[in-house]
Amino acid sequence: MKPIRYTIVPKDPAAHLFEVTLTLADPDPAGQRFTLPVWIPGSYMVREFARNIVTLRAFNDAGRKLRIDKTDKQTWQAAPTSGSITLRYDVYAWDMSVRAAHLDDTGGFFNGTSVFLSPVGREDAPREVTIERPAGDAYRRWRVATALPEARGTKRYGFGAYRAENYDELIDHPVTLGEFALTTFEAHGVPHDVAIAGRVVGLDLERLAADLKRVCEAQIALFEPKTKRAPMSRYVFMTQAVSDGYGGLEHRASTALICNRSDLPVKGRPETTEGYRTYLGLCSHEYFHTWNVKRIKPAAFAPYDLSRESYTSLLWLFEGVTSYYDDLMLVRSGLISQDDYFAMLGRTIAGVQRGAGRLRQSVAESSFDAWIKYYRQDENATNAIVSYYTKGSLVALAFDLAIRAQTRHRKSLDDVMRLLWQRFGRDFYHGKPHGVGEDDVKALIAEATGVDLGRLFDDAVSGTRDLPLAALFEPFGVTLAPDTGANGSTGAPPKPTLGARTRGGAECTLAAVYEGGAAHRAGLSAGDALVALDGLRVTGSNLDALLARYRVGDKVEIHAFRHDELRVARLKLDGPEVARYKLTAQPKPAATRAHRDAWLGLPAARGGK
Repeated sequence: MKPIRYTIVPKDPAAHLFEVTLTLADPDPAGQRFTLPVWIPGSYMVREFARNIVTLRAFNDAGRKLRIDKTDKQTWQAAPTSGSITLRYDVYAWDMSVRAAHLDDTGGFFNGTSVFLSPVGREDAPREVTIERPAGDAYRRWRVATALPEARGTKRYGFGAYRAENYDELIDHPVTLGEFALTTFEAHGVPHDVAIAGRVVGLDLERLAADLKRVCEAQIALFEPKTKRAPMSRYVFMTQAVSDGYGGLEHRASTALICNRSDLPVKGRPETTEGYRTYLGLCSHEYFHTWNVKRIKPAAFAPYDLSRESYTSLLWLFEGVTSYYDDLMLVRSGLISQDDYFAMLGRTIAGVQRGAGRLRQSVAESSFDAWIKYYRQDENATNAIVSYYTKGSLVALAFDLAIRAQTRHRKSLDDVMRLLWQRFGRDFYHGKPHGVGEDDVKALIAEATGVDLGRLFDDAVSGTRDLPLAALFEPFGVTLAPDTGANGSTGAPPKPTLGARTRGGAECTLAAVYEGGAAHRAGLSAGDALVALDGLRVTGSNLDALLARYRVGDKVEIHAFRHDELRVARLKLDGPEVARYKLTAQPKPAATRAHRDAWLGLPAARGGK
């Protein structure tokens, strides 16, 4: 089968334009159709990438223009031709995220879903892509970071030809262009590149590589404890460092990340900042996806249909379980302490408990409706939906603790993940791919561990009851209690709140109103601009200070504008939100401590002191 050939060049970085050329040697004689995805795997929202195609022209093998018509928002139909057909089109790239493409004179990035049209019916044909350097001396130091395999004659990190077995592989290898910091480490024999784009002063690449090596080796060993064999021959962490940003997107042999430059480690400063922990957790999350969702997939994604929404109720398994393991792998690899992990877990629990949406939407429903709810949150989201990431991570925690306790600590969620890997993931790209069925998970857990989770599974996945985490922690010598952070050691009274979240600035606007809270009871709504509290002016910066002079239960008068009309609300102040839940490890008895150490992978459980 002849390869479909692409050339992509940063045509005009100042205008943020890539020029793409596609040549198909043997188009459909009745007229070839071409299409672009409307969503990218890993981000479950229709994003309409075709809207960024600025111009598109078609030519026959003699170089003459060929008629091509757009038939829907993402599809073009070319007139019949007897020879080859070439498309030439520009793509506007100014989306500084991990989901699309961006380009300027400092660097570029693209996902294949944003730039590579596919001939309909030729999805399985091999691809060859030539990535060209932009014209001009200013770009002579630019390099290429990607896990896309090089074609013969192309050097690692160089411009030139790259190849893919099919369209699915082509769009699963994002590309970073420009000047970037680069280092490489090996994890169980597999080279891993770390490419950091963006200006970062004093970046400690050596420490970053050493820390990521520990995370990667721990995850490889989890899925393949005997062979320590990674599922890819090479991996690339590509990060765009910015002043304010966060996000990641998984791919089969790489991940695209965006972070605050202040999150990255600094040479000569050995402390682990909260920002660096967050960044390591993000890397851990996306790396875990190498197994869980890139190879172990829901049946609805095997294969992907990128022309429309693909519905599954299992995102809690693929994102929630991954969210459970991302920070857990940091403590298991020794990068954070037990106390650090418990603090992070306590914040996650508080975040889930804070919203009334957890009582209305199950994680299965959240997964199914991701396209229209989780990825399109509005001011009422906290009252109406639950996150399959955060609640899903607590579901995974509950299952792990329950399995360990019910098997006398001989089995765990790790065994479930290994069964999923062996059954669905290990040969996904080397045989006939098949995915996890919508109703298969409960039985797979029982097969892997011998445990029927019964009502716990049903309540956790399909129900809206709060998880019995306090009881599940007991066999591990961990107590769980809410902590408002109000009193501390000072004995000060708890700080009152409005029962709402505000947006700061010169004007203090209610961003969200918690159902049942003080603001809700008083008739205030999201979008209301607060003007005064008991006659004193309210701004985005002074609200907390004003409230601090009151006590919980005090009655206050608030003036606010809604649609430019002044209104008065009288409300009774709420107590403080639960900022976090406090997890406390009990030192005795020794048996429960041993079980806790085994769960967290602490040195005692690994045979250390």
